[in-house]
Amino acid sequence: MRRLTILPALLLAFAALVPAASAAPRCALGTPGTTQRVTVGQTGRTMLLHVPAGDRAGKPLPLLFALHGSGGDGAAILAQSKLEATSDRHGFLLAAPDAGIPLERGFVWNIPGVPTVTGKVPGPGDADDVAFIRAAIDWLAAQGCADRSRVYSTGLSGGGRMTSWLGCVAADRFAAIAPVVGLRAGNPLAADPQRPDPATCRPAKPMPVIAFAGDADGTNPVQGGGAGYWQYTMDAALARWSELNGCRAGPLRRDLAADRYEQLYTQCRVRAEVAGHITRGAGHVWTADNEAMWRFLSQHRR
Repeated sequence: MRRLTILPALLLAFAALVPAASAAPRCALGTPGTTQRVTVGQTGRTMLLHVPAGDRAGKPLPLLFALHGSGGDGAAILAQSKLEATSDRHGFLLAAPDAGIPLERGFVWNIPGVPTVTGKVPGPGDADDVAFIRAAIDWLAAQGCADRSRVYSTGLSGGGRMTSWLGCVAADRFAAIAPVVGLRAGNPLAADPQRPDPATCRPAKPMPVIAFAGDADGTNPVQGGGAGYWQYTMDAALARWSELNGCRAGPLRRDLAADRYEQLYTQCRVRAEVAGHITRGAGHVWTADNEAMWRFLSQHRR
């Protein structure tokens, strides 16, 4: 009888230890309110990581990638976008990696089949940026820092094109995207460059999109043209994403402010709305309203 009374007690004690042993790790990367350079797992590559101020719980946080423009780097996009302050206000993790192809003092992103600003199409020997970003998500999640269901991307110019590409080929990892002066929906169609090529953007699921641009941008014009990778208009890119997301209403055009208007597609599958915010008179600069961007992104989960 004595053994029978001891055994249940031992089983209960063991059961109490199991949750502690299998609990997710507590995030210990960085001091809240600071930005530091971290090495991403076994990739051999680094990125800047901003931990939001006030984060004391060490729990998984929403994660936003900020992708620099062609020839830039992670430090440049953080300075241009002011997203560190937005991270502190709203409590999300902010990652700013360098692209994988060196260019002078900066880097350019590897979008297969699309020439970089040098005119060179990336080859098999160039770094795979999609694979690196996937690895970064996995590593941050394994550290207990990032919530896999709330991963987002934004980027400026070439970083906006890379963000668009992630929406096309990594929809299984991202909950929403926000390209800035760089929205694309696949490569220009060879037979008709004024239209996106459907074969080059086939996301695995609907992808919510909010894009920002300026109507005086001469580098990536909202009216189309520009470099060979550009050609079709921002309207065409928004319309294509609305098709991919099964949107049934739009585009609704409305003024948001005296210098900004919106084109919006709604009634989309799984609430995957498509919105374009265009600033009148703005050129090839960071035109995003960071508060509007985060408000849109944060309502979506994967």
